Amino acid sequence: MNFRKRHAPEEPEINLIPFIDVLLVVLIFLMLTTTYSRMTELKINLPAANAQAASVRPKELQVLVASDGRYMVNQRVLEGRNVEALAAGLNAEAGTSRDVVVVVKADAAATHQSVINVMDAARRAGLTQLTFATQGQSGAPAAPTAPTAPTAQ
Repeated sequence: MNFRKRHAPEEPEINLIPFIDVLLVVLIFLMLTTTYSRMTELKINLPAANAQAASVRPKELQVLVASDGRYMVNQRVLEGRNVEALAAGLNAEAGTSRDVVVVVKADAAATHQSVINVMDAARRAGLTQLTFATQGQSGAPAAPTAPTAPTAQ
């Protein structure tokens, strides 16, 4: 009788050697094709400012936007809720001066359109400096940010 020894079947395993070879080739390829750029630094000699900061602040127009769409310009309630009435109110408060900063204080529940109406009315009134007031962390109103010059369109 011919008895054969039974061998346990071998567990299949993943051969990692070809995978490591491929990764090595990819690594060499990436190292050879990488472009090396030098960081250059411009040496700039900036002029020193001898003038002091301007102590005179430009006139500010406070425009309050209520949650229901009403507008107030410098504590004066405007009758109309449209852009024309708001532009007329801004013109009346600004007078002949166009170097006026319009500070928009909008209620958190005010619609975006009512804030856009303020921006449009300021543009129609010829007032180009516009900024938004925010509320600080403690709940007190923070100082408005410095206005930026409008960009040409």
